[in-house]
Amino acid sequence: MISEKVKKLLIDSETSLVKPAEQVAVVGVKNRLDHALLLLTTDKYAVVPVLDEESKMRGLISMPTIMQTIMDIQDVHFEKLGEIEVGEVMDREYPCVLEDFELEDVLHMLVDNAFITVVDSRGYFKGIITRSEILKGTNRIAHEFEKRYIVKEKETVAQ
Repeated sequence: MISEKVKKLLIDSETSLVKPAEQVAVVGVKNRLDHALLLLTTDKYAVVPVLDEESKMRGLISMPTIMQTIMDIQDVHFEKLGEIEVGEVMDREYPCVLEDFELEDVLHMLVDNAFITVVDSRGYFKGIITRSEILKGTNRIAHEFEKRYIVKEKETVAQ
């Protein structure tokens, strides 16, 4: 369990931890791979969320997924980029939490993921929580904890 004092330093406010959906680069399930590739390379993202027509979270698309789709043992078939829809090849398993997430769950998930998607109870995409935001909070703890709190080691009890 994360103490409230540490949590308060880690997160300025709950809203600052979640980057809102309007500020997140996404692609649609019906977009072609050429569109996704353009977004990934232009904005230098490794992976982006994939949404359906109703803005519900459906998966993730990444450069490796796209490249694996258009490659075979002998060649890269760039012409396929305009033929294949993102929804056909996206990763359908992805890290996700509801809006009322537990911080501890998010921290565990961010060990293996650059970001966690946040959805509401009906699956609508609300934003992402990035590893970067957690690291900023960790930096804040490292620099501010002893400025705000008196820290005293507990006495160890001999057994």
